[in-house]
Amino acid sequence: MEIVLNGKNLDIIEGITLLELLKSRDILPETVVVELNKEIVHSNVFSDTILNDGDHLEVLRFVGGG
Repeated sequence: MEIVLNGKNLDIIEGITLLELLKSRDILPETVVVELNKEIVHSNVFSDTILNDGDHLEVLRFVGGG
């Protein structure tokens, strides 16, 4: 199964959740905002959001600084 993550094609296993994908890529869920198919996904449903073939994800990290 293939999705697009931040503009790049990525092969993933069928039935993986958004939370599992983030953890597999060493991304802390509490440090990102995720857009799935042009809609913001609230972090409280990351574990319930199953990814589908052809989904487009944008993962934006919070960055501190000044």
